[in-house]
Order: sequence, then structure tokens, then C-alpha cells
Amino acid sequence: METLGYLLHGFETAFTWWNLLYCLIGVSAGMFLGVLPGLGPVSGTALLLPLTFNMEPVSAIIMLSGIYYGAMYGGTITSVLINVPGEAASVVTCIDGNQMAKQGRAGTALGVAAIGSFIGGITSLFALAFVGPPLAEFALKFGPPEYFALLMFGLLMVVAFMGKSLIKGLIAAVIGLILSLVGMDPVSGATRFIFGQAELVGGLDFIILAMGFFGVAEILSTMETQMKSNEIPKIQGLLPKKEEWKPTLKAVGRGTGLGIFLGLVPGANTVISSLLSYSLEKKVAKDPTRFGKGAIEGVAGPETANNAHSGSSLIPLFTLGVPSSPTVAVIFGAFIMHGLQPGPGLFQKNPDFVWGIIASMFIGNVILLIFNLPMARFWAKLTQVPFKLLLPLILFITLLGTYSVNNSLWDVFMTIVFGVLGYFMKKLEIPVAALILTFILGSQIETALLQSLRLAENGSASIFFERPISGAIMGISLLVLIIGVISEVKKKRSMLSSDVEI
Repeated sequence: METLGYLLHGFETAFTWWNLLYCLIGVSAGMFLGVLPGLGPVSGTALLLPLTFNMEPVSAIIMLSGIYYGAMYGGTITSVLINVPGEAASVVTCIDGNQMAKQGRAGTALGVAAIGSFIGGITSLFALAFVGPPLAEFALKFGPPEYFALLMFGLLMVVAFMGKSLIKGLIAAVIGLILSLVGMDPVSGATRFIFGQAELVGGLDFIILAMGFFGVAEILSTMETQMKSNEIPKIQGLLPKKEEWKPTLKAVGRGTGLGIFLGLVPGANTVISSLLSYSLEKKVAKDPTRFGKGAIEGVAGPETANNAHSGSSLIPLFTLGVPSSPTVAVIFGAFIMHGLQPGPGLFQKNPDFVWGIIASMFIGNVILLIFNLPMARFWAKLTQVPFKLLLPLILFITLLGTYSVNNSLWDVFMTIVFGVLGYFMKKLEIPVAALILTFILGSQIETALLQSLRLAENGSASIFFERPISGAIMGISLLVLIIGVISEVKKKRSMLSSDVEI
């Protein structure tokens, strides 16, 4: 009952006209960016982050969160209608969604995706509202050793999940950790890795990294793709047939549970939720051969899973201060930018802020459901705008936004440098997302490590294994690392054996 009271109070904050306006702007911008290939939720939140600099914290996070789940909706439309995924998690939707469109059932595919996304999103928000406070209360018992162990677990999960190769994931993680060390040592005050540049004494600004690696790099990468004009099929009949409701709702239920669970795991992004949901639906289906030919469960399950994941992934951020995905890492940066520290104390110190954000997400999902389907053809037509006109404009706005943060040309220069670096990392398939997440976690890991060693007798590292909670988490982390190494070795062996056979 206490949670419901807090939630109702949150709706009072969310229903103010300016917060409703920011929510509407956020979900609309998210839809817009979601339908543009290469510019999904991560790029969208990164590109618009500077615009929130002078906004109230609640309004800023409401708008950025709206972009997050708005882009998840938007990516579905082009996946179904023109077989072009607006963002990575929508790739799976192309398989059966576009086949349904070719069979004249584009409206049904979009309707099922919207219904599933709404149910998954709303359910995950209830999970955030009811699981978040007790988890935050439990996390208040954590000391520096437990927090260090938790952050190390998150770091290892990021490396394990992101990227096709464990080695490339480790490379990205090391780069991110090195970048997090730039600036002033938190204990001695000595400067590190500044190379005589006074601008680096305060460390690297997260906004600059996000705009470079997710904004400029994505734009450069997208410029290589020649997008052709696509014919948009007619949209009619938004609801499934009578006999399709039962399997559809079962798929939505499974996708909701899977998405919420995976959202809690650091590093497990929405792509993983979509892929696992699709695999699950195919395994439980009576006739798996239907998949790839327009199976309605192949749209309902993955779309529900990725939106359930979006809401659930905010639970580790709000309660533990650990970003579980690249987009959440950008939102984490927005928290810091506005003087708020995500973590166990957030629910107690800033209840109006937290519950206002959660309530706004409920409103945002309703807004998306209302105007998503009638405007589907409009959103899809945005892909027909010539990219040679659109991308330079987005690049200009990105660099202008970077400059406006500190009115500094140095920031613009660094954004371009990180953008070029991010572009080459994408070409080499080194996961940029892992770099950003480890950059976020790096300073927290260093602080927790130093505090833990001060508590330990003679500065012994055994403190991490002697305390029950931290010892258990460290044990799980080592297990994840061992499994990752074994998996990588098996992958290499299978590749070598296939080469020999050829």
C-alpha cells in the first residue's frame, strides 16, 4: 500500500503540464530516431543529452526515458513494413514481421507488436515500482567491499555479453577503464593521463564520450549505407484473428517474464532479450516450421521482451547505481549531470524525483499506444528522407549541442576524436557499448576498491572473500569469467575445425 501511495504521488508530479510536454517530446523524438536505421535509443539519448543541461532534473530524465522506450516502439515499424530495423533489437522482428506484411497482414503485425510492447513495458514498470524499494533497502546494507564485488560482477557481465568475442570485449573494457582514470586521483590528488592539457584535469566528460561514440560514430557508420526508397505496404486490420489470440498472449507472457529477468542482468541488452524470446517461441511451438514465414508469435514474443527489458533495466540503476545497458548508461550520465547519485539512497533521499519518473513512464507507454498505430505510415515514410540531407543536419546539431555544454571548442574536438575512434571500433567489431559501461563503472570501482582496502586489516584483498555477500558475488563473478573463457576456447576450436574441413 505504501508503494501505491508513493506512485500516486508520482503521478501528481508527472501530470504537471510541463512534464507531460517533455514526456510527449521524448516519446516522439524516440519514435523518430527509432525508425531511422543506425540511430536507435542509445544514439537518441546521447544526442539530446546536452539539451537537458538547464532543465529541471525530473523533466530531463522524463524526456530522456521517453526517448529510450519511444525508440524501442519506433524500431518495430520499419522492421515490419520495409524490412529495415530501426534499431538493433528490432532485427529479430524483421524475420516474421516483414513476412506478415508481404502477406497483407502488416496491420496485424504492428498491432500485436504494439500490444505486446505495451504489456511488457507496463509490467516491467510495476516490477520497478514494487521490487525497487525493497531491493534499495537491502542494498543500503552494502559496504564498500559488497559494492566493489557487485561492480566487478557487472563489469564481467558486460564483457561476457557485449561483442562477438571475449577478447574484443576485454579490449573495450580496458580502454573504458583507462579513460575513466584520466584526471585527478581521488586519494592523492595527483593528475593522471592528462598529457599537459589543463582541460583534462577534471577528467573526461561523459557527455563528450557519449556524443562521440554513440552520436558521431553512428552517423559516420550510417553514411556508408546507401538507403534506397522502399514501397510501404497498406496497413489494415490491427488485431489478430480469433484463433491467434491465445498463442499471441502466451508469447506476450513469456516475453514479459524473460525481458524483465534479463533487464536485471548487467550487460544483457535488449538484443539478447529479443533473440532468446524468439528462440523460446520457436522451441515451444507445435509447428516450428512456421517461423520465418509469418508466425505471429515470432513478432509478439521478441517485441514484448525488448520493451519489458527496457523498464526492468532501470531497476539496477535506481537501486544499486549500476547501469545495465548502454542507453541506461547515458541516462546514468544525465543523473550525475544534474547532481543526483543513482543507488540505494535514491528512493529515500529523492522520492519525489524517483516516483515522478516511474509515473511518467506509465503515461509515456499509454501515449505511445494511442498514437503509434494510426501514424505508422507517417513514421515509416521518414526512412525515405535522403540520408545525404538528414545525417549532416544531425551531425551539425550534435556538435552544436556538444559546444553548448561548456561553450568549449575543446569539447567539440574531443567529440570528433571519440567519434572517429568509435567508428573504427565498429569496423573492427569491438563493442563500443562495453567501453562506455566500463567508463561509467571505472571511477566507482576505483573508489569502492580504495575504501575497501582501507577497511581491511593491513590492506588485504581477502576482505572481498571473507564477508558473506561480497564473497558470494565474487565467486559468481569468477564462475562467469571461467564460463566465458571456456566458451571462447570452444568457439575458436569450432572455427578452426570448420576451416580445416573447407
